[in-house]
Amino acid sequence: MKTFFYVMAGVAIVLLVLYTYIGGFTAPDVSVITSETKYVAGQPYEGTIKDEALSKTFQRAAEVLDNNELEGMLGNIYYNDPDKSGDSLRAFVGIIVPDTNNITLPAGYELRTVPGGRQVVRAEVNATIAVAPDKLYAAVFDYAQEENLQLEDFYVEWFPEDDRGVVEVPVRQ
Repeated sequence: MKTFFYVMAGVAIVLLVLYTYIGGFTAPDVSVITSETKYVAGQPYEGTIKDEALSKTFQRAAEVLDNNELEGMLGNIYYNDPDKSGDSLRAFVGIIVPDTNNITLPAGYELRTVPGGRQVVRAEVNATIAVAPDKLYAAVFDYAQEENLQLEDFYVEWFPEDDRGVVEVPVRQ
């Protein structure tokens, strides 16, 4: 019985170390800022969050970066909150590109512009893509509730580094 306890304690320690390493205990920084214009090259998606087509859309964006078809960082636009709309998601999944001059879009990709100059709640966290989104959205919603801010159902998220995530949500005017 002691051996089982030691093995379980060892597994728990390893899991805690791993969770810490991927940023699981890192708190996001949240602020209200004026957004900058962003250009997103990608593919639209409409369906459930459990649909394999959504996963393939994310995988395609990663391949575009890995194959140097575009320069930029993984980034997405969400036009609704699937928690409020019965698991239905309207999104645009792709790459935030730094410049639209002389850009050649990969097959099936289109370019969308997210206008700047709006007040947004912005959250940033140093964590892997596996845990960053949940932390970011929870931080944005908590901050908006604490500050009595009404948010739009429009979310822009991106991952400028392997272990960094950012999300911006416009404040309803």
